Amino acid sequence: MANQANSLAHTKWMCKYHIVFTPKYRRKIIYNQYREDLIDIIKTLCTYKNVQIIEGHMMPDHVHLLVMIPPKLSVSAFMGYLKGKSALMMFDKHANLKYKFGNRHFWAEGYYVSTVGLNAETVAKYIRDQEKSDIALDKLSVREYEDPFRSNHAPVKK
Repeated sequence: MANQANSLAHTKWMCKYHIVFTPKYRRKIIYNQYREDLIDIIKTLCTYKNVQIIEGHMMPDHVHLLVMIPPKLSVSAFMGYLKGKSALMMFDKHANLKYKFGNRHFWAEGYYVSTVGLNAETVAKYIRDQEKSDIALDKLSVREYEDPFRSNHAPVKK
């Protein structure tokens, strides 16, 4: 877990946030053919803004992220960027989505955000447990539930 402070020129920082956001109308499209593309897009966009993904999961109708956002970037600015750019990238890659999501709106308005502080492990466990609950309810294979935000796609540690 990322518990050490990062550095800017004259600043030490550790700004962790639990963020949840949903597709428009909470359409359960994330596990369809779009899942891998969304994972890649979100990872890429986070890298561009120097946002570190500590934990993340694509649920069927929402996304959980536990991220470290540099203090020079507000959560609001980051979420506007992430949702806006990821929607444009998805519509560019999958032209058929324009008909499902009118007016190029892929994500629902708004998001949930909570500061994490030193409770990052508790929040990461909550995110993992959300996914385990989903597995039990939907009786989906464990293979589908690898942590998509880890670069080696290793299964989530139990």
